[in-house]
Amino acid sequence: MRRDERAYLTDILASCDAITVAVRDLDLAAYQGTRLIRSSVEREFIIIGEAVAALGRIAPETFAAITRARRIIEFRNRLTHAYPTVDDALVWAIIETDVPVLRKECADLMKRIAPAGDED
Repeated sequence: MRRDERAYLTDILASCDAITVAVRDLDLAAYQGTRLIRSSVEREFIIIGEAVAALGRIAPETFAAITRARRIIEFRNRLTHAYPTVDDALVWAIIETDVPVLRKECADLMKRIAPAGDED
């Protein structure tokens, strides 16, 4: 079954929320000291990167509306293929700065996109 852009945006929103919950009440030092949380957060970023890449293939206009979409995909590739070089401080900065922006953009995009079947 082919997924539509709303499904990928939903995945991004869910991953942003999961990241936010995972790091709630933590600081960088606590994040660095907890492998399970780091692994969880990195997995959510991989999901985000995959979903953004899929949007690039099936919904180029939606992809273009996501700030730094290509950088998101590059970050996913680094987490997946160059994991020894991942800098926890950089990940933390992305959590604090970019995740809220991405979440808002995707929530706004969801409001603008008609649900499947409503394209009269």
